[in-house]
Amino acid sequence: MNNPSCEFDPNEDRIREECGVFGIFGMEDAASLTALGLHALQHRGQEACGIASYDGEKFHTERHLGLVGDNFTGSDPAERLKGHISIGHVRYSTAGQTTLRNVQPLFSELHTGGFAVAHNGHLTNAYSLREQLVESGAIFQSTSDTEVMIHLLARSRGGEFVERFISALRRIDGGYAFVCMTEDQLIGARDPVGIRPLLIGRIDDSYLLASETCALDMISAEFIREVEPGEVVVINEDGIRSFRAFPEGKSRPCVFEFVYFARPDSVVGGKSVYEVRKRMGTRLAHECPADVDVIIPVPDSGVPAALGYAQETNIPFELGIIRNHYVGRTFIQPTQKIRDMGVRLKHSANRAMIEGKRVLLVDDSIVRGTTSTKIVRMVKAAGAKEVHFRSASPPIKYPDHYGIDMPTKDKLIAANYSLEDMTEMLEVDSLGFLSVEGLYWAMGEEYREEDAPQYTDHCFTGQYPTTLLDRDRKKLGANKQLSFLVEVA
Repeated sequence: MNNPSCEFDPNEDRIREECGVFGIFGMEDAASLTALGLHALQHRGQEACGIASYDGEKFHTERHLGLVGDNFTGSDPAERLKGHISIGHVRYSTAGQTTLRNVQPLFSELHTGGFAVAHNGHLTNAYSLREQLVESGAIFQSTSDTEVMIHLLARSRGGEFVERFISALRRIDGGYAFVCMTEDQLIGARDPVGIRPLLIGRIDDSYLLASETCALDMISAEFIREVEPGEVVVINEDGIRSFRAFPEGKSRPCVFEFVYFARPDSVVGGKSVYEVRKRMGTRLAHECPADVDVIIPVPDSGVPAALGYAQETNIPFELGIIRNHYVGRTFIQPTQKIRDMGVRLKHSANRAMIEGKRVLLVDDSIVRGTTSTKIVRMVKAAGAKEVHFRSASPPIKYPDHYGIDMPTKDKLIAANYSLEDMTEMLEVDSLGFLSVEGLYWAMGEEYREEDAPQYTDHCFTGQYPTTLLDRDRKKLGANKQLSFLVEVA
């Protein structure tokens, strides 16, 4: 997803969605079901989408820029992408233009036959592996870190295909969920600590893989279980086989699935995302109270937490900010004046709920602070007497390396300024963040220093769950070849 050469849009400082993956085996018109599953996962990636299928004779692939609904509608997917096995992907590029060559699923002809792969996450040793592969003669067709996995698989030898696949997996680090397909099987794999989500479902006698349970709900599929951290599952005509690619260890799923990424109606790790987000607001009300007249969420991800805050305090909850869901990232901003108005393309103030009132804004998080400041100014312009701001997650002080579009540390407002400074910069009357302990409480967990962290919460704590080879080599100036751009999937 990340393209280091592209400029960051200053009007878009929110956390970016990850990608979403989906796959199904043994179902007639599999591509149509894949398209429906991708519709449900559209929130995880809105710049590109793709589907691959196999019809018993040949592979079919389609990859497009844009939304699923603009490219795969009605019965069209099944007519163009025939077969009983299919995988799909929705993608978000962190900045700049998404090029078609990086849109997934990626397809290659290996010595074992055709192979397609869709990937959510980021390989933290992708630079280093790619450097080695290029030096040994590999020719890359994309700038995606996913292609590193294809080259590793192409060089793997011996045993059945799943053994080669596991051999390739053992050379990569990071957070990932792979959904892959060959001529006769669907394969799913999750990283050793379970950072990126992946689950198994069933519809009739067919099995499927998806990033979230909302994709199962879309096609009335039954949830079976989550793919375990470090597990590889192979689905074929004989059913499901499970393989342990790595020794069983401590699971650390990504906490941002609860904070932001997952759809509110999804269930992650047995927990309702919506209920967890409401509990974040409940705890926030106790940790950061405010003497205000109205609670207003920053839509859409701030809504459950704001509702929890309002219910706990008996302060009225109102939709004081209305979001425009029909604005993309392609809007031309020819002048500085127009660029400064950019936030109003997506959000507008509901003056009747704001004017003359002391307002508390609740958002899921604060990253750079630029969009938050513009929203505050918009609310003030609508006549608010006071504006207070609360973040339903702890201060973000450390960048991500596992597939989240997170700015470098020097761009994170909480990493560089005190609470007092941030309050002044955001132009609010008061500012508050949920504590790390409060976040764990909202998820029904106890934050215990001796066991911490139980989740991948490094953006708040700085405790990364894996080695970060590429980052460390770059700091030391050890990378020989950083002219290529490796994007995360």
